[in-house]
Amino acid sequence: MRILVAYYSETGNTEKVGRAIYEATRAEGHEAQLKPVDQVRADSLSEYDLVFLGSACHSADLARPVKELLDRVPPSPALKLAGFVTHATVMPEGGERQHELHERWASKCVLSLEEFAKSKQVDLLGYLSCQGAPSPPIETFIHNTIVTDDTEWEAYLDEVRKHPTQEDLEKAAAFAHGVLAKC
Repeated sequence: MRILVAYYSETGNTEKVGRAIYEATRAEGHEAQLKPVDQVRADSLSEYDLVFLGSACHSADLARPVKELLDRVPPSPALKLAGFVTHATVMPEGGERQHELHERWASKCVLSLEEFAKSKQVDLLGYLSCQGAPSPPIETFIHNTIVTDDTEWEAYLDEVRKHPTQEDLEKAAAFAHGVLAKC
């Protein structure tokens, strides 16, 4: 199977997750390519049997370069897509407050992928959400806007700067295997 793993990454988090997905697909014997989004033409996606598309989460949604690529994709009932995103919010399994933060600041990414799939008749095979260390400007934004309590902030920084962890990358590989099983 011909597979493309395309990603947009500013801090390297999304690239790490994309590489884990790429390595998992190669380990299963597939012909895979790993490329930054700016090296991918929208009309070339139909050349692949499966596309994994990754994005950093910006303003609670997919990053602009990923959205622009998706806007240029022609309708294609044959295209199979799986999405992955990295974000600096806490994961939703961490309690009510963390779930609320994730919903407010990262959940639109999957909605954008679902809307794209529906509007372009694309088969969306899955979605992976992964925590990642924020860039310094995003850290400042988060501290000034979202996590303003200093004690909570220190705990947040201690946790978020660890990601993506080896466990996160193993989850990305497992995600890839699960998507491949659907093909």
